[in-house]
Amino acid sequence: MMITNVRGEFKKFAGEVVLDPQNPGASGVQATVEIGSIHTREEQRDAHLRGPDFFDAEKYPTMTFQSKRVARTDDGYDVVGDLTIRDQTREVVLKVEDVTGETADPWGNTRIGASAKTKIRRSEFGITWNALLELGGAMVGDEVTINIEVSLVKQK
Repeated sequence: MMITNVRGEFKKFAGEVVLDPQNPGASGVQATVEIGSIHTREEQRDAHLRGPDFFDAEKYPTMTFQSKRVARTDDGYDVVGDLTIRDQTREVVLKVEDVTGETADPWGNTRIGASAKTKIRRSEFGITWNALLELGGAMVGDEVTINIEVSLVKQK
């Protein structure tokens, strides 16, 4: 309600990362998120977000990201790619930071962890529903911060 930030997550997603630290330009990211898996800890809000006012999960069941280029930065990587929500595609830059070194997990896998962040305007993806508040202002802000936390497992 433009009073505080509402945090949520998507519980179902899949993706693949190809990471070449020696040649970041040969790296890439592809991800698919199931819209129906949205979880904000408030079922009525989640149902509204899945509905036609927002994501319209019945008509657009997934959102996708496909990288176009990856470049090393001082503190990680910039991953430039196409984000598609509700059949609207926009180029975004994922700022990837906090990349850990390779670590063995207890199951014999090699893992790398990372955090990524970007901001989008939901209106650019056709998500424009809003309501005016009694004292002025809009109920839902246009700017959305996307935070991604990943644990990548190296394929054997």
